[in-house]
Amino acid sequence: MLLTYRALKRRALARKLAITTPNGIDESSYVRIGGIDQWISVRGEDRANPVILEIHGGPGASNLIFTPRTRAWERHFTIVRWDMRGAGRTFAAGGPQGQGELTLDRLHQDALEVTDHIRTRLGVDKVLLLANSFGTVTGLRLARSHPERYSAYVGTDQNIIEGGRDTSAYESLLARLRTAGRKKQLATVTAMGPDRSAWSAHAWAEYAKTVVTTDPLTYDTMKTVVFRSLWFSPLHTLRDLRAFLKAQTFSEPLGPQATTIDEYAEGTVFRLPFFLFQGDSDVLTPPEPARRFYDEVTAPVKDFALIGEASHFASFRHPDRFLDLLLTKVRPVVTGEAARH
Repeated sequence: MLLTYRALKRRALARKLAITTPNGIDESSYVRIGGIDQWISVRGEDRANPVILEIHGGPGASNLIFTPRTRAWERHFTIVRWDMRGAGRTFAAGGPQGQGELTLDRLHQDALEVTDHIRTRLGVDKVLLLANSFGTVTGLRLARSHPERYSAYVGTDQNIIEGGRDTSAYESLLARLRTAGRKKQLATVTAMGPDRSAWSAHAWAEYAKTVVTTDPLTYDTMKTVVFRSLWFSPLHTLRDLRAFLKAQTFSEPLGPQATTIDEYAEGTVFRLPFFLFQGDSDVLTPPEPARRFYDEVTAPVKDFALIGEASHFASFRHPDRFLDLLLTKVRPVVTGEAARH
């Protein structure tokens, strides 16, 4: 019965995803990037629209599952979704042995190759860079270093890593565990200590899992948005879903690589429009560090907005609100046109 319902739901979503406009685009394939085949999807109703390149989070968590939730975005933008090495279809195709070097530096180079591939394929000078969650670590580096390739930077679920100085999210988790009387988890997280650079990849992943499962709004978002999108995705078979989950475990070592980054030391000067749209109740990447960093940023144009009643995955929990921010704040800046709704 469950699989029958899934099949019916997937068929309905597949119909919703059909792009039938004369100047639309819906193509996906493996492209040779960084020496391995990597999956790239390009969808939109009008090739004349601005092009968005997404940098997904996780690490290792492809955004392809959210395509039905963000269908309305494709009326106003061409959306490029790329499964990085160690994620989604790229991981499924090559397996653990076929991912090559898994480092933040390699992902940065891959992203530049993908950017140039898309610029050539779609005939555009610049693309709009949209990074979420762990992808924002790479996103900020791309935005700082290559304003010639990107029309603007939009970060959501924005990570701001301060070289280990800010332990507020860790302290908040301890307080939440104490209040809930979760002694075993409290002991585990306390033993890990606040210095994330000393954590193993497994500890890093366990910390994130504990944050997600002990905050009601975040946990609800995981169940109703993330897992539901995964289960009903018309673009993924059951085998694909298994690979999706295995990819995240495989990519866990990327987490600790980011712990010693200091975004302030790397630079607060951006030579392109800079936007941060954060969930107001995000406990995984809290809005306060993002706001502090934003206040220090120098950019030609900048804007900050909180998305109400949103935890992590704010853009996917409230895709319509996020689209409204893109249309009122971002699109006019990158196109020079008046704000659209």
